[in-house]
Amino acid sequence: MAQRITIDPITRLEGHGKIEIFLNDEGNVANTYFQIPELRGFERFCVGRPVEEMPLLTNRICGVCPEAHHMAGAKAADAVYKVDPPRTAKMLRELLYMAFFCTDHTTHFYALGGPDFIMGPDAPVAERNILGVIHKVGLEVGGKVIQMRKFGHNVVEMIGGRKVHPCTSIPGGLTKGITEEQRKEIEAMGRWAIEFAQFSLQAFNDIVLANKTYLDLILGDIYTEKTYYMGLVDENNHVNFYDGKVRVVGPDGTELVKYAPHEYVDNIAERVEPWTYLKFPYLKKVGWKGFVDGPDSGVYMATPLSRLNAADGLATPLAQAEYEKFYSTLGGKPVHQRLAIHWARLIELLYAAERWLELATDPEITSPNFHTIPTETPTEGVAIVEAPRGTLTHHYWTDERGVVTKVNLVVGTTNNYAPITMSIKKAASSLIKGGNVNQGLLNMVEMAFRAYDPCFGCATHSLPGQMPLEVTIRKANGDVLDVLKQFVE
Repeated sequence: MAQRITIDPITRLEGHGKIEIFLNDEGNVANTYFQIPELRGFERFCVGRPVEEMPLLTNRICGVCPEAHHMAGAKAADAVYKVDPPRTAKMLRELLYMAFFCTDHTTHFYALGGPDFIMGPDAPVAERNILGVIHKVGLEVGGKVIQMRKFGHNVVEMIGGRKVHPCTSIPGGLTKGITEEQRKEIEAMGRWAIEFAQFSLQAFNDIVLANKTYLDLILGDIYTEKTYYMGLVDENNHVNFYDGKVRVVGPDGTELVKYAPHEYVDNIAERVEPWTYLKFPYLKKVGWKGFVDGPDSGVYMATPLSRLNAADGLATPLAQAEYEKFYSTLGGKPVHQRLAIHWARLIELLYAAERWLELATDPEITSPNFHTIPTETPTEGVAIVEAPRGTLTHHYWTDERGVVTKVNLVVGTTNNYAPITMSIKKAASSLIKGGNVNQGLLNMVEMAFRAYDPCFGCATHSLPGQMPLEVTIRKANGDVLDVLKQFVE
């Protein structure tokens, strides 16, 4: 008799989701569904608000990566007003963003993704978490992780006005600059961040790459998909998180397209399925062929690994050396092994820390010229930045008063929904045979999505819809009195 296995909730991610695995009569995987049951609706309730509020409104989508939405919102508002911020404003925004990237990548590696490697996929659930990691690697390492997050949030607060949900980016630049005293403090924290990133890469080398079991897991077929890859690049085709053009390369590494933010609608289409609130973006030039990989499928990935695959290198020396080591170790470009995203994330951590220091030591960073007053009539604007978990697009339409009439958001995790779905099915099909299922195997299925560092708090935006809801009413002694369901099978 066919079986149904449900992993609900999936763990160590932002937002909510569940995995449904259906086994056939032989106990092998017949199909999998990666469902996102939550609905946010930001695209609808931003309509009718002044566009200058969008950097403040959209950063409330998520408490994990509000800085990404703040930056995309501010840049889209710049585009709506056709205003070019001063160089100092651009540098301050990017400096805030580099500190945020360091904080976010640190969180994922040590708290969300790291337990699978450091504790092992088969470790007891009670130990496979950040506390287990600290217990294994030592309190000193735990202190470094906390310090990195503290320094990152300090920089966000200095430039962005608040540690969480920054509020200083507006059309044309920022509402304030930084003092020389603050610059010196930011510089010192940046130097420490570089050392922390190097320490983290060494830890990955010692714990993961030196362990043949883990290395075989990374290089094995279970977590491998050959798709297209997307990432933002500068004029030299180097990775850039804050500004540039989107470059897409194929499974063989050749460039398919490179487009400016406003050209995204010519290159990206979105597909819907009835069993989830997320949309499935795909490449228009290739087309939708279903949940399959290869050069004939328009499925693409947008992650730290994607950014490295799509770029020709990194613009800072220490990170570039790690980039070269990465590809020489894994057999050249592009790398298709999804667990290698964790390694790529640490290389990006080092790049962000180096860029942090470069910006903090630029003589113009304390200039009082941090805002250009918009003078053009507002119309329509698109902005793209790289969120830690993927390419983030904000597209706003306004009337002549600058009041928003329409919004479209294509967030990092939405880009990755199709490849995550494919990775989950492949991992489940490879690991579950003959009906043999245990918690260790199910965690290894979860590892397939966890490498992408998905954020489903950001990603859902279909409206109108039917929100699944289940309420259990219990007596005082805990007995179930009634269960009320809405749109739940």
